Amino acid sequence: KNSLEEKGVVVVEPQISGGRNPKLLVWIEEIRNAVGVVDENTCVAGHSLGCIALVHFLNTLPEGQKVAGAVFVGGFFSDIGIPNLKEFYTDEETVKKAKSHSHKFVTIMSDDDQSVPLPKALEFQKALDAELILEKNKGHFCAEDGVLELPSALVSFSKILVLSSFLIAHKLYLITLTCV
Repeated sequence: KNSLEEKGVVVVEPQISGGRNPKLLVWIEEIRNAVGVVDENTCVAGHSLGCIALVHFLNTLPEGQKVAGAVFVGGFFSDIGIPNLKEFYTDEETVKKAKSHSHKFVTIMSDDDQSVPLPKALEFQKALDAELILEKNKGHFCAEDGVLELPSALVSFSKILVLSSFLIAHKLYLITLTCV
């Protein structure tokens, strides 16, 4: 976050409610309230449940409206065995629809993620036709896993900044969501 802000990027980190009992429609509305109008100077990022919440959010955008890019860390879209997340789970076609609302997708996953098994993360990456970054021994990318920074995410944002003509736009909004 600090590295991006030093480059003039406005970072917005909405506080999403729900804790252990999240509600999809509430999350989508909270994302919309935090973001306001998205455009091609907007980049979104999600972690874990935040990834699929952002996919659902992107699918609410009007036809033709796009963000510069999306970076998803430890993402999934189908059942990972947590019943209270059922309303977030979706199908491959719903995920593919989100592709029309972003110029670029990057998925970052770990080979030893115990929360989102690698096959589920790969399923998500394939449905988005996203660039794949496979990290080694990063778990679920949490502080408990020893992950306090993720350089591959910063590199991904930098690539998106270049693609979105950052030097012309001067600002790129980064929306981050992390699951509790």
